[in-house]
Amino acid sequence: MNHARTPRLVVASALVAVAASILLSACSPQATQPEHTAANAGRQIPLGDLTVLDDPKSFVGPSTAVLQDAAVTPLVSDTAQTLPATVVSHDRDGDHPVTVADTSRVLGLDMSGSIAATIFGLGFGDSVVGRDVSTTFPGTEDLPLVTSGGHSVNAEGVVALKPSLVITDGTIGPLDVMLQLRDAGIDVVYVQNEPSIEGVGELARQVGAALGAPQAGEELAGTLQQQIDDKIAEIAAIVPTDPADRLRMVFLYLRGSSGIYYLFGEESGADVLIDALGGIDVAKEIGWDGMKPMTDEALVAADPDLILVMTDGLESAGGVDGLIETKPAIGITTAGVNKRFVDMADGDILSFGPRTPAVLDALARAIYAPQ
Repeated sequence: MNHARTPRLVVASALVAVAASILLSACSPQATQPEHTAANAGRQIPLGDLTVLDDPKSFVGPSTAVLQDAAVTPLVSDTAQTLPATVVSHDRDGDHPVTVADTSRVLGLDMSGSIAATIFGLGFGDSVVGRDVSTTFPGTEDLPLVTSGGHSVNAEGVVALKPSLVITDGTIGPLDVMLQLRDAGIDVVYVQNEPSIEGVGELARQVGAALGAPQAGEELAGTLQQQIDDKIAEIAAIVPTDPADRLRMVFLYLRGSSGIYYLFGEESGADVLIDALGGIDVAKEIGWDGMKPMTDEALVAADPDLILVMTDGLESAGGVDGLIETKPAIGITTAGVNKRFVDMADGDILSFGPRTPAVLDALARAIYAPQ
């Protein structure tokens, strides 16, 4: 893998707090999964066999990226456990050991649904007893929702499920709730989850260790890394070879009903996604870091060819036309003039975990072969 294209990220606590505040105030109760687009219709044709755009910059109109199969299936051959298992919990108040004795009733809670997806990918989906608002993949829809008002964990709802283990990363809370869960005798393990491609494997290892199945975690990490490397290579083969022809991209977080318009920059996860898709991260060019309110000046300076958005977010802003009407600065960018938006379900697009290869594949199809 070319590590220059997927730099390791260290997400500061302030960044996490900003993201949490956005989502707490404005997330929809559940991300929707679009059913069908021309870019993802019918039998899945390999990326290398697609008829891709000769000039991706010339395409006019929006497109939607859809996972061919949104389910998370086990990707390991051995789920043997050794319990009790003592692991290091990376809490906000410092690292300390936690001994996990029982994994029969598990909750994986984070902002992107990545932890729950990793638990399923490790083969422990049958042990999951509830879900957060971002866990929306098939097989989880009937699980009780334990977050309210966006990504705020409901302590009473969690305790009522009688989980033996909660695995989280600190991106949702509040912290007081996690302390209440500990006081109630529930093992709580904090993993360090970076929103990056390289972080996918490390998350698999840490979640596997917390479940008493470190070998499964290691196997999943290796499998996913290989799948991701292969997918990035496939995408690179359909990206224009001349850097001048590569698409200039930005990621906008939209909650039009709440008047929230954020531009995601470096260390947000969006930058890694854009790099993997063969795009030029123009937020990086203008020195935009983290997740901050969009300014007209920043967007005009970036002048993207293509804008990535979440599906529900775009709908909340009234679709492409409603967004451009509300934010005229978007309309004067190249992406705005060409209405070149690529949207993807909220629970998918920035979920770094077992579905990352499929997410990259779906986005690449919507970007380079949207016909």
